[in-house]
Amino acid sequence: MNKTATLVLNRNLPDITNTLYESLQKHNGDLTDLYVIESGSSKDKLSKYCSFWANWEESLAHGLRYPRGFNYGLLQLLESKKYDQYDYFFLVCNDSVFEPKPIVGTLLQEMTTHPRVGILSPCSEKWGERSLLKDQQTKYFWHINHVAWFVRRSYIDSVRQLDNPTHLNFLYDGDNFRGYESDIELIAKGYANDWASAVTSKVRVEENEDLLKTRFEAMKTDDFRTNREKVFQEGNRWLRRKYGFNHRWTMQMYAKFFYDKFFEFYPQLSAFKI
Repeated sequence: MNKTATLVLNRNLPDITNTLYESLQKHNGDLTDLYVIESGSSKDKLSKYCSFWANWEESLAHGLRYPRGFNYGLLQLLESKKYDQYDYFFLVCNDSVFEPKPIVGTLLQEMTTHPRVGILSPCSEKWGERSLLKDQQTKYFWHINHVAWFVRRSYIDSVRQLDNPTHLNFLYDGDNFRGYESDIELIAKGYANDWASAVTSKVRVEENEDLLKTRFEAMKTDDFRTNREKVFQEGNRWLRRKYGFNHRWTMQMYAKFFYDKFFEFYPQLSAFKI
């Protein structure tokens, strides 16, 4: 068994997921075990590589989205006694596009080079973070878009739900259904527990944004505009209910507080601060 598990999230797009799975398997199968999480897919839209199928009524009707979806996949590994056998988890949304070459080995090497990094994200050429990297290929950030995260298990174990974990609370807060600011919440928790989050340009990822625009009906979800409105509306209600914050910038300043404190405790890592 490899020390990395790659979890690919699918909902009703088996062709996209199968292509991604096969590319990852071809170029990285020697370093990672691959699992496909069916996040409320219809029976006739399952990936041929399906590992775990969330097929109860609510998930089939609404899907799990990425917070509940990755919670569900990690929980299945825990319940099958496989979770503790992995040191890292590569959490990949199926709209991720990677170069057809080995990438897991590069990510593993970066985690070895940066032992206090809990979350490592490949970088998109379109991201503003790319310009902030400048001459360095890896730096620590307090905000990273969740497309494909390479996550250290020891980080997960420092922040995850230990008592009665479910698909609603294993790692992500499942009450935040569409995941608005879920990424920055986990980054803040990381820095509060001495774990940094980093972006590296040594591995490139792009997000196929056209999928939600052109195939939302197949995915049994809202169109791009409606979904975006619901992300903000529902997410802002969650943010106020849980944290008492009225704006996402407050959440980002909350994360940056722990980010700055991290470098006070680890001044030797200041070279990686943006």
